[in-house]
Amino acid sequence: MKPDLPEGLVIRDAVAADEAGWRRLWSEFLTFYDKDLPDSVTSRTWARIMDPAHPMSLRLAELDGAPTGFTLWQVHDSSWVATGDLYLEDLFVTPAARGGGIGRALIGDLVDIGRARGCTRIYWMTEETNVTARKLYDRFASPDGHIRYRADLTG
Repeated sequence: MKPDLPEGLVIRDAVAADEAGWRRLWSEFLTFYDKDLPDSVTSRTWARIMDPAHPMSLRLAELDGAPTGFTLWQVHDSSWVATGDLYLEDLFVTPAARGGGIGRALIGDLVDIGRARGCTRIYWMTEETNVTARKLYDRFASPDGHIRYRADLTG
């Protein structure tokens, strides 16, 4: 599924010079989810993104040259298929730019990347209450019936 890109939208890999712009977007993303992370975690995430040996990658969406969204993603092996899976860990579009096709374009961009890398599937998760995002996600896939469990291993 290749969506039409909104006029003036560019989606590209992040480079070192994008750190400040990404951090602004990341801060908005964390605010949206009412989360607070230590700066050390954010710095480590950026270092992983910039490390070509690490699987984590960042695609930035720029509208008329201004950072307006991103996807954090990685390809990993699977025990269920012979090729890799592309996992979309985080997707964010600034509130002012929502509804203009940027989220759809970002997912479409990852679909293209996954196919180019020979992946069998792309998958992601969202909160059940994120109704707006789920309307977008339903254009690409249907929920697969899985429920996520996450245990804290630090306590």
